[in-house]
This record gives sequence, C-alpha cells and structure tokens, in this order.
Amino acid sequence: MLHPGEWIAPRRLGRDFRWLLASSWTSNLGDGIALSAAPLLIASLTSSPILVAAGAMMQFLPWLLFGLLAGSIADHYDRRRLVIIANASRAVVVAALVVFLLTGQATVWIVLATSFLYGVAEVFADSAGSTLLPMIVKPADLGVGNARLQAGFLVGNQLAGPPLGAFLFALGSFWPFLVQIVCVSLAVLLIARIASTPVPPHDEPADGVRVQPIREGLRWLRHNAPVRTLVLIILLFNVTWAAPWGILVLYATEHLNMGPVGFGVLTTASALGGLVGTVSFGWLERHVSFATLMRVCLSLEVLMHLGFALTSIPWVAFAIMFGFGVYAFVWGTISTTVRQRLVPMRLQGRIASVNMVGVFGGLVIGQALGGVIAQAWGLTAPWWFAFGGAAVTLVIVWRSISQIAAAKPVVDEAEGQGA
Repeated sequence: MLHPGEWIAPRRLGRDFRWLLASSWTSNLGDGIALSAAPLLIASLTSSPILVAAGAMMQFLPWLLFGLLAGSIADHYDRRRLVIIANASRAVVVAALVVFLLTGQATVWIVLATSFLYGVAEVFADSAGSTLLPMIVKPADLGVGNARLQAGFLVGNQLAGPPLGAFLFALGSFWPFLVQIVCVSLAVLLIARIASTPVPPHDEPADGVRVQPIREGLRWLRHNAPVRTLVLIILLFNVTWAAPWGILVLYATEHLNMGPVGFGVLTTASALGGLVGTVSFGWLERHVSFATLMRVCLSLEVLMHLGFALTSIPWVAFAIMFGFGVYAFVWGTISTTVRQRLVPMRLQGRIASVNMVGVFGGLVIGQALGGVIAQAWGLTAPWWFAFGGAAVTLVIVWRSISQIAAAKPVVDEAEGQGA
C-alpha cells in the first residue's frame, strides 16, 4: 500500500521538492485566508462595485508594471534567495495593514495601497518561485510536481483558506491578516531549507554586445508559436473570467443573498472540485490527449459563465463553482507543464513572467470592465459579457490548440534540466 507521504511528495522528486512543496502549501494557506478577508474588508468600507473590484485589481496591476523586470531578475540571480526576500517583504506589508486596523485608521484607500504593495512583492516571489520546480525535478516529473503544487494551492488557497478567512474576519477585521503574516513567515523558513539554486548560465554574444535580457525573452516567445499562442489564450480568457470575478463578493452577498461566510463557502466549492481535478490528473494525462482536455476545459468555461448569468439559486451556484474547480485546475496543470517543458532553463523566469503578465493583465482589464459593467447594468451583466467574450475567443483558438498540445519538449543540453 502506498504511504500517504509518498503519494503527496514521491521520494524520486527529491528532498528539495518536499521543502518547496511545504513552503508553497503554507504560503497558499495565508493567501487563501486573505482571498476572502480582503474583499470583505473592502466591502465593509465601501459599497461601490468599482472600488470593490479595484481591491483585486490593485494587487494584480504590479504584474503589468514589473512583471517583465521580475522575470529578467529571476534569470540572473539566485532564485531561491529572491523568493525569500520577496515573501519577507509581503509579510512586512501585511503587518503594516494590521497596525492600521488595530489603531482604527484603516480606510479603503489604505487597503488599496496595501494591496498594490503586496502585489509588487508577489510579482517577484512568483516570478522566481515558478522557476524552481524545473530546476529540482526531471522533465518527466513536471506534470506530477505541478499537480502536487496545484493540490496545495487548492487546499490552502481555495479550500481551507477562504472560509477560515471569513470566520476570522467575523471575529475581528485584523485577525485574518495576522494569521496570514504567520503563514508567509513560515513559508520563508521552509524555502530557506532548499539547497542554493545556481544562477542560470548565459551565452555572451560573439560580438561582445549584450542583448537586453527582456528583449531576448520576448524574441524567443515571438518565434515559439505554441507558447506564444498559449499566453494569448490565457490573456483573453482571463479578461472574460475576471469581469464577473472582481465583483463576486457582491454577486454572492446581494444577488444570491449569502452572508460573508456563504461567500467564503462558495469559493471553497471550486477548491473541492479542484481537488477532484488534481487527483484525477495522472489518470487523465495517461488516457486523454492534452488537446482534448484543453478544449473541454475551455468549453466548460463558456458554459460556467452562462450558468452564473442565469441562476439566482445558491445551491446551483455551488454546483457550477464545483465544476469550475474540476476543469480550471486540470487546465492550470496542463498549461504550466507545457510551458515548462518547452522553455529553456535560462529563459524560464522571463517566459514565466510574460505568462503571468498575460494572466494578471487579463485580470486587471477584466476586473476594471466588470466593475463598470456591474455599476451600469447590474450584478449579472458581467457574467453575460464573460459568456459572449469567452465563446468568441474559443471559436478563434479552437484549431491552434492542437499545435500547442503536440509541441515537443525542449531539452537545453547546455544547461541540463532537473536533478
């Protein structure tokens, strides 16, 4: 019988993977607590849909401002050390917010500023952190490694964190953020146990002129059709996804008539579905082609938006959110694995950052649109926008999905991959 610890973190993935996994899971628990507590805090300070949507938007905006820079830095310095510094900075930012809450000086503008500063630190943490897995496991184990990291994201960020954050917020507005500080600080200690990661090598041009690192990454992406198309798909689908998600707290509490805890439980439903998707990924990877899985996931995304636009019944919303969790995390594991297999080690940080700029650029644009649309036409209008936009996008990219799924893994012989 397989030991639970062996299933969660197979021994063949190595000791460093276990420290990475433990750090990621702990950090995700803290972020999951804030996932419900932060919008509840903003909603307690203002009833404006635009300002509520701005809370998440301000945390994602730094990706547009600093994402490419963070990716370039991750490719030129010790990536483990960068994660440690960035996560420590996140803890300091949240500590400042706790001080404002305890002294009664917190305003919606202070919370928005805190979200922005937290987002800046998160850009550097995620850009460097996303490059660690390919450095410590073999290419063949990337799917399993990503699935385990996704499982931690689901359990901490989506399943346990949100209802815990809503419960702690009901006890006092500062409690969820105080617990978040503890989680992020513990994550720093755990990631520090990983052996120092070498700085990726870089080829010097024969003419002695150094190509600008960011331009080098963008040039590689421009000439790699599968990865380029994947980034565009992620950008466009995040625009449509984020439009209603930015006002989800208002949709849940006002349209579905749930309280704060109900909102936290709604987000938890997606995590339960995500666990099913993550646990099933190994079987799906062996029996269903990536192209089929990607098309099914994106088709379900279109139908999810339609379902939310039509329903006003809480249990129906829970069922839809559960289904969203199943396909969303299958998609996330596939897209991450494809990208990591195709990108040379020396460019992992830059291409990952371009991908994240697409992710959060879409979120910023979508949430800005969603707040305006909800303000003008009501809380279900962003779901109709998402349904139409996602359907059109899916039709456009349908054929190109086969090219992405069929792309061959790239092994950078000069650098090697994995341990």
